[in-house]
Amino acid sequence: MASLTTEAAASSSSSSLPCSSPNHQNHYTYEVFLSFRGEDTRFNFTDHLHSRLCERGIETFIDDDLRRGEEISAALVKAIEESRVSIIVFSRNYASSRWCLDELVKILECRKFKGQKVRAVFYKVDPSDVRHQRGAFGDAFATLDQCKYKDSMDKWKAALKEAADLSGWPFTDGEPEAKFINEIVGELSARVVNPSCELQVAAHPIGIESCRQDVNSLLDVEENNMVGIWGPGGIGKTTIAKDVFNSIRHKFECSCFLADHYYTKHTCREEKKGYSLPPNPPDLALTSEVFEQLWFQVSGKKIW
Repeated sequence: MASLTTEAAASSSSSSLPCSSPNHQNHYTYEVFLSFRGEDTRFNFTDHLHSRLCERGIETFIDDDLRRGEEISAALVKAIEESRVSIIVFSRNYASSRWCLDELVKILECRKFKGQKVRAVFYKVDPSDVRHQRGAFGDAFATLDQCKYKDSMDKWKAALKEAADLSGWPFTDGEPEAKFINEIVGELSARVVNPSCELQVAAHPIGIESCRQDVNSLLDVEENNMVGIWGPGGIGKTTIAKDVFNSIRHKFECSCFLADHYYTKHTCREEKKGYSLPPNPPDLALTSEVFEQLWFQVSGKKIW
């Protein structure tokens, strides 16, 4: 647990999607749609990713039915259309499935016409092999009957190229899979599914990047769980704290920014010194109650 002191900072709780407006949430049936090749990743990577997303409270669609027929089902098309984000898990045999390729085409249509967010996971395949249908990935694509599916080959190739150019997460053998999945879930929660939870830092921040890097370097020190930012009022301490918070909150299961805690905790002492205080400083009893609620929610979790 790490926290910044003085005028604004601390860690506590906010799980996956509390900040999105109700109207925005109700527009979607699912937060995330997973497109994957069952024989490659159903019982390992994709299953673990799905479980981790659900643990974070992110409503995720995964197709557990075996594919039948020549076309993807209407229910699957509906699930894609009603998802806020689609994640395509490219694996060695993804392109050997016409259902996966039709899913991909539909996902990219939703990206173009509905503004759906799309991210790709390159699971033990190179993005360039997906883009150009080369290597083992290209060999899998070549197993499709090109005569039978001649009317679809060009659109599938175009879809693979477009998807390979999207931002995504490459995974190679030897990487810790659990850590990789946590990074995906954290970034997805913070920057794609729930970007509205980011704090407003400043309209035109100047020089803040170097300050953020300095504070983050201190937080990287082993076992360091607190950094204080000291100085007179109005020099940007809270602004720096907010920027640091935004930059790393996706790495934690829960996060909360408590502003004006300094005034709350030190009201009596500051009054004796004659310092000016906010016209309506927060009530200390209320703050204690909030702390108790936050502690109950985040107990046992990795928090920021």
